[in-house]
Amino acid sequence: MTGLDERIRSVASARRLLVALDFDGTLSPLVADPMSARATPAATRVVERLSRLDGVTVALVSGRSLRDLRIIAEHGDDSGVWLVGSHGSERWTPSGGLASAAADPGSAAIRARAETIAAAFEGAWIEDKTFGFALHTRTSTAEAEAGAHDAVDALMRDAAPQWRRREGKHVLEFSWRHEGKDTAVAELRAELGADAVVFAGDDVTDEDALRSLGDGDLGIRVGEGDTAAHTRVDNIGGLVDVLDRIAEVRASWSTPE
Repeated sequence: MTGLDERIRSVASARRLLVALDFDGTLSPLVADPMSARATPAATRVVERLSRLDGVTVALVSGRSLRDLRIIAEHGDDSGVWLVGSHGSERWTPSGGLASAAADPGSAAIRARAETIAAAFEGAWIEDKTFGFALHTRTSTAEAEAGAHDAVDALMRDAAPQWRRREGKHVLEFSWRHEGKDTAVAELRAELGADAVVFAGDDVTDEDALRSLGDGDLGIRVGEGDTAAHTRVDNIGGLVDVLDRIAEVRASWSTPE
């Protein structure tokens, strides 16, 4: 724990600190109905605490579409928390409002074909996303999940091989935009002039960002799985403990002029 404490003190004392956090599985428990996801009360509290500290910017960096992320994060126009949706293709900032790339006119037809395929597998369904779609199989049997993944993969190899494929926990996502969380974090770092970055995530898509972090940053993996993170916590409560420690150290440190 000594190594983690040292890294916490280092990032917390950065002149400008970016705390970038995945949402699902990181701040909110994973649930069968994606739109019912909400951050735990403790996670909500520590995010708000960090966002009020001088020199700290908190950003939620998610694969969710921005419209859905704002709902599940219970995010209002008066919030100081930045939002990055669709793996970096959309974002909301306190000063600049909404920013999003244009939609692909051909994506609706591909999504409709995926919906037809998913309907044939029990528990499988398609989530409409701004830049593509996601196949959800959390309530499917292992056999149905494998069949749905194979069938949708076959569709995409034929219909849109150029789309980016991402696989997570009981979800298979395709997007015609190719941004990743690594580029999203890099852009936030550059725009904010952040001297250090804390990033936390729980899934395969978060590893892009975790691999991109430097020696002066702190990467946190929530839960199991291979990771490039500097440290691992067992669950959301463990992450909250680390973030609270960062906030405590930061609050005791005066930002230089």
